[in-house]
Amino acid sequence: MGEGLLPEVERGAMRRITVVGEEVLHRRCKPVTDAEFGTPELARLIDDMFATNHVAHGAGLAANQIDVDLQLFVWDIEDDWGVRHVGHIANPVLDEEPVAGRRLVEDMEGCLSVPGPFKSLARADHAVVRGLDKDGRDLVVEGRGYFARCLQHETDHLHGRLYIDRLGKRERRDALLEMTELRDGVFARRAATAERLGK
Repeated sequence: MGEGLLPEVERGAMRRITVVGEEVLHRRCKPVTDAEFGTPELARLIDDMFATNHVAHGAGLAANQIDVDLQLFVWDIEDDWGVRHVGHIANPVLDEEPVAGRRLVEDMEGCLSVPGPFKSLARADHAVVRGLDKDGRDLVVEGRGYFARCLQHETDHLHGRLYIDRLGKRERRDALLEMTELRDGVFARRAATAERLGK
């Protein structure tokens, strides 16, 4: 397959990405249980999430975006300084920084489950997420800039919240209208990428 793909992408299978309106996206996900950590099934799910994220040209992907009701997300992104971040986290909890010390940055945001549109949204420029890796070991992930945005966006998913839910009513409506116009093109590009990679 080449392309310098991550081993997870090489191993993983493409799964269908859920779209805004599907119930699994709009409720809090279930925690990964002690019995699930360290299992081949969880490792395979993470591989499939990386493969799906790669095919869809995403920065990150939450489990409910492939119709799996679990508090789990993966990321593979380049931050504002050109540093690549790759990883996964289960049962993430976002540290709530004091409002006084938090700096909000407006930037464009999109979502694989809202295929097509990008809208400007304010997010904190620093984020710390605490959770567990696939083997149940403690994990602390810190991000700044675009990576911080990704960590917040994906944690939102696991609480049943999409980025468009943080927009004003008009902007949210505009995003959904744009999605109806753009999604067929997005789906076609994903299908072409999947075919090229044998996924």
